[in-house]
Amino acid sequence: MFCLVAPACLPQINEFTTQIHTKIATTDMAKSLDFGAFMEKFTLQPSPSLHQLPLSGLTFAVKDIFDIEGYVTGFGNPDWARTHSAAISTAPAVMDLLRAGATCLGKTVMDEMAYCMYGVNKHYDTPTNPCAPDRVPGGSSSGSAVAVAAMLVDFSLGTDTGASVRVPASYCGILGFRPSLGVVSTAGVIPMSQSFDTVGWFARDPVILNRIGRVLLHLPDVDPIKPSQIIIADDCFHLSSVPSDRTAQVLVRAIEKLFGGQRVKHVVLGDYVKNKVPSLQHFMDEENEEHEDAIPSLAALSSAMRLLQRYEFKNNHAEWITKVNPDFGPEISDRIWDAIKATGEKIDFCHSVRTELRAALASLLGDHGILALPTTPGEPPKVQAKPASLDLFFARPFSLLSIAGLSGFCQVSIPLGKHDNVPVAISLVAKHGSDAFLLNLVETLYNTLKEEEEIGMLKE
Repeated sequence: MFCLVAPACLPQINEFTTQIHTKIATTDMAKSLDFGAFMEKFTLQPSPSLHQLPLSGLTFAVKDIFDIEGYVTGFGNPDWARTHSAAISTAPAVMDLLRAGATCLGKTVMDEMAYCMYGVNKHYDTPTNPCAPDRVPGGSSSGSAVAVAAMLVDFSLGTDTGASVRVPASYCGILGFRPSLGVVSTAGVIPMSQSFDTVGWFARDPVILNRIGRVLLHLPDVDPIKPSQIIIADDCFHLSSVPSDRTAQVLVRAIEKLFGGQRVKHVVLGDYVKNKVPSLQHFMDEENEEHEDAIPSLAALSSAMRLLQRYEFKNNHAEWITKVNPDFGPEISDRIWDAIKATGEKIDFCHSVRTELRAALASLLGDHGILALPTTPGEPPKVQAKPASLDLFFARPFSLLSIAGLSGFCQVSIPLGKHDNVPVAISLVAKHGSDAFLLNLVETLYNTLKEEEEIGMLKE
């Protein structure tokens, strides 16, 4: 049942105090002050504690897909906000951060219905990418990434279904973590596609990234474990427009310094996946077979993932969309209406692909192996790019991003400075449930990666 609602009252969250509530005006001055990152600002502070809390003194922002008691969860679209009531409880992930001592400073802009990777929103404008102002920030967790990159908060929450944490992290030059599927509660988060929905987070500092993980994953501190192997996906790096000496070789040198060169392995990931995931034959495309800038088996992964994602999105939201006929931006409208027309054809094959891929990657990595690949294969698109050209642009990155998405494995995007004046990033993937191991590894690697990154930039 959908109803018109009055403006939400201030939240009354028992354990926390609320101060300062500001609806953000979409004026040039307001946008320049916060890079257009925020939908609305408020302050939720933890109650005083006699104990030192793990996130004390840190501030964070929350994507406008998470429920916060007393506020309407806007889902990136004013028609959604208009037809939904204020939340009656707060998402557990947000509550965990507040109880750990962090202070929430507000809700951030997102792409409409989380169904886009551009970071563009016709209604609330495009948050400005602090790292490359003429480029899109990436979506759908655009405002959350921008708030961290602009140093407006220490960390932020986003969601990652298709790539909505990893892409903005890459484009905004910050750390972004997509956890293993199902390990962080998605209760109180508007669903997009439950087979892939995860609660992810952004930070500038790997220590803070790790600390947030301990809180959200409900894990104690554990000693770092050396990786058994770092597997470089050579074909994935060959797709990238960034030279490998600014990405893969930076990682290899850092690994050799810290752990020795014997841990570095190489794989042609497309061939491995093709041989180990037989159900992919149902999604292989002859055009991709002939395309030199595509890896056919990974493009097929992308097709399977997008099909299942559209089908689940339809099941979640078709009733509201067909009833309300909301106003969508041009970069999102066709995609959403295509999803509403989705059928159940090949859905069983999608699930088979997921199962086979998870088994294949688990076998490849072992208990403490890491797969390395570019987060995205190209630079962020320019802000004024047309929707059609953006769709074409994002076809290639989605083939790389589907690896963790379909398998449910955890992935972290790590910034590696800039190339040609735009941000560069590399990703590390670990098997499902290895989140603590991966977070520890990032913290261990980070400073050495930065040293090697600087050496690589000097050689350019």
